[in-house]
Amino acid sequence: MSVSSEPRFAQQSLVIDGVSYRYFDVSAVPGSAALPASLKILLENVLRCARTPEEARRFADRIVSAGLAGRAGEEIEFMPGRILFQDFTGVPVFVDFAAMRDAAARRGLDPALVNPKIPCTLVVDHSVTAYRVSYRGADRDNERIEAEHNRERFTFLKWSASSFQNVSIVPPGHGICHQLNIEYLCDVAMEGTSADGVREAYFDTLVGTDSHTTTANGMGVLGWGVGGIEAEAAALGQPITMMVPAVIGLKLTGAPRPGVCAMDVALSFAEFLRARGVVGSIVECTGPGVAALTPTQRATIANMSPEYGCTATFFPADEATLAQLDAFARTPHERSLARAYLEAQGMLGQGEDTVYAEVLEFDLASVEPSLAGPARPHDRLGLSELRGRFRAGLAAHGRSGEARFDISIDGEDATVGDGAIAIAAITSCTTATDLDMMVAAGIVAERAVRLGCRPRPWVKKVFAPGSSNTYSFLAPAYIEPLEQLGFAVCGYGCMSCIGNSGPVFEPLHAIADSCELVSVLSGNRNFEGRISPDVSQNYLCSPSLVVALSLAGTVDIDLAHDPLCEGAAGPVYLSDLMPEAGEVERMRAHLMASVGYAPAAGLFEGKEDWCALDPARGETFSWDPASTYVRRPGYFDGAAALGEGAVWSCTGARCLALLGDFITTDHISPAGTIAPDSPAARYLRAHGVADGDFNTYGARRGNHEVMMRGAFANVRLRNALADRPGGWTRDPVTGEQATIFDAAESARAAGIPLIVIAGKLYGSGSSRDWAAKAPALLGVRAVIAESFERIHRSNLIGMGIVPLEFLPGEGAEALGLTGLETFDIASIDIAQVGERPMLAQVTATAPDGTRTDFEVRVRVDTPTEGAYLRSGGILPYVLESLAGSR
Repeated sequence: MSVSSEPRFAQQSLVIDGVSYRYFDVSAVPGSAALPASLKILLENVLRCARTPEEARRFADRIVSAGLAGRAGEEIEFMPGRILFQDFTGVPVFVDFAAMRDAAARRGLDPALVNPKIPCTLVVDHSVTAYRVSYRGADRDNERIEAEHNRERFTFLKWSASSFQNVSIVPPGHGICHQLNIEYLCDVAMEGTSADGVREAYFDTLVGTDSHTTTANGMGVLGWGVGGIEAEAAALGQPITMMVPAVIGLKLTGAPRPGVCAMDVALSFAEFLRARGVVGSIVECTGPGVAALTPTQRATIANMSPEYGCTATFFPADEATLAQLDAFARTPHERSLARAYLEAQGMLGQGEDTVYAEVLEFDLASVEPSLAGPARPHDRLGLSELRGRFRAGLAAHGRSGEARFDISIDGEDATVGDGAIAIAAITSCTTATDLDMMVAAGIVAERAVRLGCRPRPWVKKVFAPGSSNTYSFLAPAYIEPLEQLGFAVCGYGCMSCIGNSGPVFEPLHAIADSCELVSVLSGNRNFEGRISPDVSQNYLCSPSLVVALSLAGTVDIDLAHDPLCEGAAGPVYLSDLMPEAGEVERMRAHLMASVGYAPAAGLFEGKEDWCALDPARGETFSWDPASTYVRRPGYFDGAAALGEGAVWSCTGARCLALLGDFITTDHISPAGTIAPDSPAARYLRAHGVADGDFNTYGARRGNHEVMMRGAFANVRLRNALADRPGGWTRDPVTGEQATIFDAAESARAAGIPLIVIAGKLYGSGSSRDWAAKAPALLGVRAVIAESFERIHRSNLIGMGIVPLEFLPGEGAEALGLTGLETFDIASIDIAQVGERPMLAQVTATAPDGTRTDFEVRVRVDTPTEGAYLRSGGILPYVLESLAGSR
C-alpha cells in the first residue's frame, strides 16, 4: 500500500516458498521492543502505508512515545489491509459508491475512479429471518423467502461485485460474517503489491461495518468495527485517522473449570472490564492463562469487546493460532506465509518486558456458568440468580408475576405466565464460532431426548449456525436430537441476535401487552426492543443453556434446585443434562479428526436464487425510479461545504429529542419490522407496497426515504418531549405531539435547524451508519451529550453533524433544560478543531425568555475530522479528493 517510492527505514526482504517479499521490520524502530503486540502491528502499518518517509517517521515516533509512556498518544493514520461488510451495513455503502460514481460523472470525471482500493468482502448474513422454524428444511424455506423479499437488494449487490474492483460478495446461505471471517478470511499475514510494484508481506488487519469485527482478534488479527461511513472512505483509499490507543494488559491466569465455556468467560470479561473502564483502549491478553484458551474461544471472548467499550481485545498470534489455520484447511502457502512473517517480526507468541498503560489480572478459574440480562450484555448473573434478576425486572415494569394465560398452539393447550420464554435461539457469532459450545448444546439435546423431555409448544426455537461447518460437525451425532427438541436449522445468518426472529407465536403475541415475555439467546446483544417488540426481557447465555431453558419454558426458575421439565421417568434437572468433565473436548477432537472444516472453495458461489439474478452491466448503476429498496441518496447534491477557514454555527435550533443515558444505535437507527402506523409505512403504501410486503428496515437500508422515516422509532425509546415511547416528539412549530419524521419536516419547512440532547454513552452498541445518516437527513445539525461512543461520534462527523459534549457534572437535568428551549451555538472555527481541545458557548432560551448559558466541549478530535466537516461530511470530502481539488 506504499504511495511513495522513496526509501524508507526498516525495509527488509524475506523469501517464502521461493518468492521474495519486502517487509517493514518493526524491530528496527528504536524503543519498539517493549511495545505491546497490537502497537507493533500499528507501527508496521504506518511504516508501510504513510504517504511519505517523513510522515512514516512522525507516526512511528508517536506510536513508540505513547506506548513506552503507557498512555494514549497523538493522531496517526491507519490503513487496514481489508474491509469486512455485512449486508445490512454493506448495502448502503455500495449504494453510496454507486451514487459517488454518478456524482463523478456529473463532474466530468471517469466513474471508475470511484473504486475500492483495498480488498472488500461483503457477507449476506443479516437478511434471513426465522419465519419458518422447527422442521427439517426450514432453512431452505427461509432462504426462498429471503430471496423473494430482497431481490432488488441482492441484484444490486451482484452488480456491485461485477462492477467494482476489489469487491467479493459471499451470497446468502453461507453463514455469519464473523465466523466466516475466522474460518476463511483471517490470514494472520497478508501479501500484496505496493504502489511502487514491489511484492510485500504485512500483518493482516481489518475494519468492519459491524462492531463485532473484533472477533478476528482471537486469531491474532487486529481489527475493530467502524461506521459504514468511515469504512467507505477507507475503501476508497482514505486512511482512518485515530489517536494512538492506550493498551491495557490483561494478565490471564488459571484455566476455565469443567462446565465453563467461552460464553461464560466472555460475559465475565464484559462485567469485569466494563467496571474497570477500558473505553477507547486496546485490551491485550497476556499471561499463562492465554494458553488455556483455544483460538475459537479467544475469538468468542474478543467478539464481546464492544460491550465493555474497548477498541479491541487482542490475543497475539502463537503456535495455537497457526495450528488453527491448519484446522481451518488453509493452503500450505497461507500457513507458511503466516509462520515465516511472524517469526521474521519476532511476534510469534508473547513478548517479554512489555510496557502497558495498566496491567489487570483475571483468573479464568474464577468464572462460573453465567447469563447476562435482562437488557445489557455486561449485566452478568450466575445461574442461581436468574429468578431474582427476572423478578426485579418484572417489578421495574410494574407487574406482579401472578398473571396466568390459557393458550393453545397447534392443538396443544398450555398455561403460561410472566417469564414465559417466547424465543429460544442458538444464534450469533458469539457462540457459533466455537465448536465446543455447539457440541455442548448437542450433548444437552441428546440427553434430553434420551430422558424423554418434550419441547414446550409456546417457545419459538431458532437455530442459525454461523456456517455450514457447524452443521457438518453436529450432523453425525447431534442434529437429530436438536431437531426433536425443535432446534432444526432454520438458516445461516445472524437472525435472532439482530432481531430477525420473525414473529413470536400468535397466542403469545396476543398477550404480549399483559404478560412479561422473555427471550434467551446465545448472542451478543440483548438491548430493549432488539430481539422482538413483543419481548420485555432478554438473556444471553451459552447454546447449551438455551436448549435447557427452552425445556423449562420460563426464566422464573431456580436452575440449581427446580426441575426443568418432566421426563419419561420423572423430573429432569439441569445437572442431568450438562456435559461431564472432558466430554466436550473429547467429542470435539473426534469430530475434528473425522469431519474437519470444509475448504473455502465455493464460498463466493451462490445458490439457485442468487445465480438466477441478472443485473445490468455498466460502470454506473441503472437506478429504478420505482424501486422501494435501492434509491440514489442525495448526499452529494446539497452537501454544505464550509470552505477553508470557515466557521460553523447554529442559531435558533430546536430540540428534536431529549434523551437519557445509554441511548444505543438500536434506539436511533431504524431496525426490525416496519410498524403499520409509521411514517415509513405511509411512504411504502404511497409507492404501492402492500402491508404484507413491507419487509424490515434492515432490508430497506438502501432506500434513504424509508430509513429517515424510521429514525428514533424504537418502541423502547423514551423521548422526554413525547408523552409516549417510540418515534414521537413535539413539533417545534405547532407544539403538538408528532412523529419524529413529521416534526423534522415541519422544522425543515420553517427553516429551523435541529439538535439532539442526550446523556451518557450516546450511540453505544453496533456501528450503525444510519444512526448518523438518518438524523442528518432529518436536519439534525449537532448532538449535545454527556459522552459519546467512539464509533458513533466518528459517524456523526462523517455525516456533517457536530458532536458536542457537556462539561463534567453538567447535563440536561443538571442545567434544568426541558428541550423546549431555542438553542444558539456560538461559532466554532472548524479550521482549528482537532489541533487543541476546544469549547463552544451555548445559549438556551426558554419559552418564557429565561436564558441558560453553558459551555460544551467540541468533540472533533483530529484535524482530519475537521476537514471532513469543512466539506460537509466524509463522502463529499472523498469526492473532492478524487477530483483533485484536495
